[in-house]
Amino acid sequence: MVLGFSGGLDTSFCAKYLTKEKNYEVHSVVVNTGGFSAEELAQIELHAYKLGVTTHTTIDAVKDYYDSIVKYLVFGNVLKNNTYPLSVSAERLSQAVNIAAHAKKTEAVAVAHGSTGAGNDQVRFDMILQTMVPGVKIITPIRDLKLSREAEIEYLKANDVEMNFGKAAYSINKGLWGTSVGGKETLKSNGMLPEEAWPTQLDKNLEEQNIKLSFVKGELTKVNDATFSHPSEAILYLQKIAGSYAIGRDIHVGDTIIGIKGRVGFEAAAPMIILKAHHALEKHVLTKWQLNLKDQLSQFYGNWLHEGQIMDPVMRDIEAFLESSQQHVTGEVFVELLPYRFVITGIESPHDLMSGRFGSYGEMNNGWTGEDVRGFSKIFGNQTGIYHLVKAENDGKN
Repeated sequence: MVLGFSGGLDTSFCAKYLTKEKNYEVHSVVVNTGGFSAEELAQIELHAYKLGVTTHTTIDAVKDYYDSIVKYLVFGNVLKNNTYPLSVSAERLSQAVNIAAHAKKTEAVAVAHGSTGAGNDQVRFDMILQTMVPGVKIITPIRDLKLSREAEIEYLKANDVEMNFGKAAYSINKGLWGTSVGGKETLKSNGMLPEEAWPTQLDKNLEEQNIKLSFVKGELTKVNDATFSHPSEAILYLQKIAGSYAIGRDIHVGDTIIGIKGRVGFEAAAPMIILKAHHALEKHVLTKWQLNLKDQLSQFYGNWLHEGQIMDPVMRDIEAFLESSQQHVTGEVFVELLPYRFVITGIESPHDLMSGRFGSYGEMNNGWTGEDVRGFSKIFGNQTGIYHLVKAENDGKN
């Protein structure tokens, strides 16, 4: 069997339990979507073998994660409930897809994940696995046994497993498209995470900084004068610059797939800057109806992705539209970085529709006369005028 493995408590329990109690030949796989360093990946591999797995595989999915999911979140300016850049939900889908592909490649008879029975991840993993490897048994020890954290620790200690069992005050999940932060403050409806809870602390010695982001057909290709072979590298580079300003912190309140409300903190300096910069560029180069339709489709896309429906063919249809909409989204966006916030100061693009050749907003326009506008206004408001005329006549009869 293939086990999706992160090296944390839940997947460590799964590895030991499935090898020792269920006699499975366990092949663990960790999918890196931008949250692990090389040193951390090496430690995870060593830990997996100590738990008794037969083989361990590390999949570098950072570029694939961007190409298959993150790119479309940028194209759509997707923010769940106008707040959250879908950091973890998007990441879990990429991980599930890669785990399923590994299970198919190794001809596994079963695949396991460490999701509990309380959150969104169990649904996301289940749906992708049952779609990509139908007929392969899905095993979820933590969910099925209804285990508490304490019970998992007790079992691992009884089996001489050495790892850090201390539960940090805040749970952290880091990836290419942001970092989630959970703690006691997010378990209730009122309360902000304290300063020390955020993984990236404010560098108080930093001064205000102006940066330039270059987009080509909707994708970030340069930060200032630094160029990159892949947009994922640009995201990571921008994160290093902007993270120290403590930008992109917030708490998201959302609806889980299983129907309950939840709160989670997140910090996403690079994602938030990229989304807002990209949107600013789009507002200059796209027509109003392109923007209008994009907003509608993007909201659906984000919600459906959040609920694990990345395999639904309608998602490919929406992605095709989003890709088409980016043909002229090329140019530079200028951003000012300040402590805890950023400001989009302007854009430059050869496709900018805000041009002095056609007139100045609020001033005289060059493409028409006052008489032209009088005629247009009369026709444009014709039906509304008829409605109010008829309504007034009927009101007078009552």
